[in-house]
Amino acid sequence: MTSASTGPATGSTTGPAPAPVTNKAYGALVGIASLGILLQGLWAGLFMAAWGGGGQSADTWEFVHARGADVTLLVSVAALVLAVTKLKARRDLVVGTVVLVALLVLEYVLGSLMADAGAASLTAVHVPLAMLLMAVAVWLPLRHRPRPVR
Repeated sequence: MTSASTGPATGSTTGPAPAPVTNKAYGALVGIASLGILLQGLWAGLFMAAWGGGGQSADTWEFVHARGADVTLLVSVAALVLAVTKLKARRDLVVGTVVLVALLVLEYVLGSLMADAGAASLTAVHVPLAMLLMAVAVWLPLRHRPRPVR
């Protein structure tokens, strides 16, 4: 004789897995930070190309590059605050945003040393670190985006 079950069977799933947690403000901030990182590369290329000739153009683009770094770091810290407070369940995003901010701080310090102390030899570290930042800046928005539930 078989008996009818009165409750859900243990270990079974009744529906699709829940969609990952997302936050529109976090997505916007990470997107702005990613754009800032991309623009940093553009602005660096403009002032590095102008270095040979010197003059006003190089100084202007170096200033724009420095202010872009300020804004990008500030926006990234804001994204980190949102990740820690609103996206605790998304450890991937929290850790990824911590990595983003840590790399940006390191890049910021290197850039400041290059500009203020004339340590141009740090370019050999600054540029490859920028490539790593670009990878994180692409990965975070892709990882955050909502995926269709199957």
